[in-house]
Amino acid sequence: MTNQPPRVQLLLTGNEIMSGDTVDSNSAMIAQRLATLAMSVYRKVTVGDDVALLKAELAYMTEHADLVIVNGGLGPTVDDLTAEILADVAGAPIAEHPTAVAHLEQWCAGRNLALNTANLKQAMLPAGCEIVDNPIGSAVGFALEINGCRVICTPGVPSELAAMMDIILDQLAAAQDTPVEHDILRLQTFGLGESSAQQIIADNIPDWPAGVELGFRAGAPQMEIKLTVSRSTDLPARQRCREQLESLFGEHIIGEGDTLLAERVLELLADRGQTLTTAESCTGGLIASMLTRIPGSSAGFHAGFVTYANDIKASVLGVDEATLATEGAVSEAVVRDMAKGALARSGANYAIAVSGIAGPDGGSEEKPVGTVWLAWGREDDIRTRCLCWPVERTLFQTMVAAAGLDMIRRMLLGIDSEPRYFRQRSTKAQA
Repeated sequence: MTNQPPRVQLLLTGNEIMSGDTVDSNSAMIAQRLATLAMSVYRKVTVGDDVALLKAELAYMTEHADLVIVNGGLGPTVDDLTAEILADVAGAPIAEHPTAVAHLEQWCAGRNLALNTANLKQAMLPAGCEIVDNPIGSAVGFALEINGCRVICTPGVPSELAAMMDIILDQLAAAQDTPVEHDILRLQTFGLGESSAQQIIADNIPDWPAGVELGFRAGAPQMEIKLTVSRSTDLPARQRCREQLESLFGEHIIGEGDTLLAERVLELLADRGQTLTTAESCTGGLIASMLTRIPGSSAGFHAGFVTYANDIKASVLGVDEATLATEGAVSEAVVRDMAKGALARSGANYAIAVSGIAGPDGGSEEKPVGTVWLAWGREDDIRTRCLCWPVERTLFQTMVAAAGLDMIRRMLLGIDSEPRYFRQRSTKAQA
């Protein structure tokens, strides 16, 4: 390779991807990691376990790309065809690779397993190929040259692919005569839509510098804003862009890199020596789950309550039964009582409480599906809001959980202005 980024194509294999039984997340991972070397994927193809189609596609790709990454088909079963197909396309015999055998022996020994014939299939590779180490799985990757194109074969298990990408990137970087400078600043946000953010930027920063590439990655619940430069001389311009974005969206920016809402909340709690409790109905413990996924979360999160049924809201959190009867579970009075009850029982400094209608059934004209009451704050300062997210049930739960965490984040940071999504999602019940 040279200092020019190679033409990259991806080949994803497997009937399970074609059928939808497995969702392809690997191609996104590969593309994101390659971007750190200024490499872009310009073509991606997914093919089932069809020998003829796979051979034809590989032959085409190796004639039209500098780098092909094949993902999938390296396991021990009969439908794992990648090694045999690559050998055929390369015109090389298939042979037992001693390094792959040694890897399998070590992998099996570490798990007190016998090395059987099925496992040894993973050591049958094209003669003359280079091994790409798999730090956690049984199937090694391998690389070879076909038609002047470098082909790298990787396993389909996402965790194994992720563990191998550092090795692959190091090899690709070393092959570049002059490493390409490429630096990505990622800002994590909550409460911004992709199109809205783009329009606000266009309206307020019309002279966006050419050397700073602006990108977005929409997701649930967060949206990522990416600022990419390919020359160190553009770093000052990117810093100015960042400052302008902070001026426009500062209260919505959670942090850099892979920062999650729950992670940021726990950091803020730790800085203040404070703790948080949750009282959840419609989210079914999702807020607590988001928090406890973060290592060290026990320092700031001691207890969570999932009180789905009305009688449990009353018996566990002390919600007034008369209020439940007259106001309903999805009401301001009930989430206030839930927050107060969680604070009293946990001894925490802050609480989040949520009660809503996740759907698809259970709504009414007054409280349609997607309606949720949020409560958050301290014992002497509990705040509430009624919002409506009329979306699919799982997405509703995700966005409500994130909104609860976001309001605690804002309270801890002393941000008093209302987030954009309050204006967009408020309901007549709020009035």
